[in-house]
Amino acid sequence: MTRVLVPVAVLEGESVSPGLVDLLGTVDVTVLGYHVLPEQTPPDQARLQYEDRATDALEDLSDAFRTAGGAADHRLVFTHDRQQSIDRVADEVDAKALAVPGITGDVERILVSLSGDVAVDRILSFLTELVGDRDIGVTLLFAADTEDTAAERLDTAAEQLRSSGIDVTTTSVVGTGPFAALIEEASSHDAIVMSERAPSFSSLIFGEESDRIAAASVGPVLVVRYEEALDT
Repeated sequence: MTRVLVPVAVLEGESVSPGLVDLLGTVDVTVLGYHVLPEQTPPDQARLQYEDRATDALEDLSDAFRTAGGAADHRLVFTHDRQQSIDRVADEVDAKALAVPGITGDVERILVSLSGDVAVDRILSFLTELVGDRDIGVTLLFAADTEDTAAERLDTAAEQLRSSGIDVTTTSVVGTGPFAALIEEASSHDAIVMSERAPSFSSLIFGEESDRIAAASVGPVLVVRYEEALDT
């Protein structure tokens, strides 16, 4: 079954909104509790000091995901490099997607970015399993140089999702950058699905565009990981 890795800054009080917990009820989840340490602090020292408190919080989160419907487990890391640890654990558990926690209630509509050099079939496969037979609508977004290019990609993707019983609408944006288009549409959706290789993904994760994202009231973001063999 598809697995999603949910990284949480567990000792900083970061948690997961009930809407994201419910959304991930159709997949398996690994909750990754992480704490970034100063360079001079040995991880073993931090583990001795904080492990029990962090583990209690992770067990509560795992229980919440299991109650929502899927299998769930958790990992705990004390690290000097947040992104390296996330990538390593994602590989170890064979996660198909990563979750960037955000605040949301019930998820009624998901915005899916198909812009850029992304593995469309991989995104749609993940989305089909995520939505399942639930009453969750999907908006497919594609920012392109020409309307013809956008229409071809969107029509093909929409038909694939509709064949699985998913309610789909499409939106094409011509002459606007993919990230700007995503921000423009985000406020009317409860969650976002995008590719690891989507344009400006690093800005979304590392906060370079934090003001624009906050203004758009972005909720949770599910990032479908790139696998070269499948994309080829």
